[in-house]
Amino acid sequence: MNPIVEKVYQIGIIPVIAFNSVDEALPLCKALAEGGLPAAEVTFRTACAEECIRKIHEEMPEMLLGAGTVLTCEQADRAMAAGASFIVAPGFDPEVCKHVIDKGGIMMPGTASAGEMQQAMNMGCEALKFFPAEANGGVGMLKNIGAALKGARWMCTGGVNAKNVNDYLGYDQIFAVGGTWMCKSDVIKAHDWAKITAQSKEAVDTMLGLKLMHVGINTENEEEAMKMANLIGSLLNMKVAPGNSSIFVGNKEFEIMKTHTTQGGQLLERIPQMRELPFFTYAYDIAKYHHERWDGRGYPEGRKGDDIPLWAQIVSIADVYDALVSPRCYKKAFSFEVALGMIVSGECGVFNPNILACFREIEGKLRTLYGSGPERLYE
Repeated sequence: MNPIVEKVYQIGIIPVIAFNSVDEALPLCKALAEGGLPAAEVTFRTACAEECIRKIHEEMPEMLLGAGTVLTCEQADRAMAAGASFIVAPGFDPEVCKHVIDKGGIMMPGTASAGEMQQAMNMGCEALKFFPAEANGGVGMLKNIGAALKGARWMCTGGVNAKNVNDYLGYDQIFAVGGTWMCKSDVIKAHDWAKITAQSKEAVDTMLGLKLMHVGINTENEEEAMKMANLIGSLLNMKVAPGNSSIFVGNKEFEIMKTHTTQGGQLLERIPQMRELPFFTYAYDIAKYHHERWDGRGYPEGRKGDDIPLWAQIVSIADVYDALVSPRCYKKAFSFEVALGMIVSGECGVFNPNILACFREIEGKLRTLYGSGPERLYE
């Protein structure tokens, strides 16, 4: 993958901006970067676009800049000369595509049909824009096309928002999305940079599937607890919600718990260094499928029998055993005997009979790893 395309992929969400004046360029981009989105697609729909790109490129070189709504070769030349790292167009113009590619630039033409996509890919476009995404069938349309165009990689814009962003990013051939929901025009005109930072943080949190509901911290006093909570919140770009209880009860909490499998797989996919490691497949399968069950009653996909990767099946039974014999904030640890009985009886789901038989053979040895009791691991 081209380094620029790889960087777009790592950021995931590219804010699409139509600047009203050059004076907005730096404060807006600083607000985006502080919110965790160090990138912008500056559209050529306004007269100041070129100068905004130049100013941001000169004073914030760490910002990844693209030029959007590029309609002509002349606009593409001006955008690249100003500092744009990639060129985005609303439609597929072979002349503009060839011009940008011949100059060594990154071209993301707007495409809406399999024919346009195939032509653009044959011209050397590594990344395509799917626009307008929702109006053209959204993720469902791309899944149909992607079955034939395995090498296609899309950045989707047009109708993408906080509610559906993860529907798009959850499909492996979509490497990024573009949108305006974190920097709407009325907020830009009001120069409300703090709101843009906050909305950018929310966009990143939504993309990563992270939401801080409650943090329970044991400290000597309330002041120390708040200091620790604020530290964690600042590190993870999350809001801190002070509370008195550390017990999680309710359907929403349980549903959030169930999403950690798919979210874990997605997070691993979004770490370039991880994807290059020889054991990536094992890590991904374990993260995503360790809650599947032999009889098909697990989640997230309801896989059954040998459709569940073997390594995920092994970790699955180990995960259940550890959860049973370990203390939690909501329960005491079960004894080894009770835990084994619950697993064998199927109370914790149905496991591969062969793996269950192997587990029963070595379960006695596992007890020694926990010392004289499971609490030893948590002293």
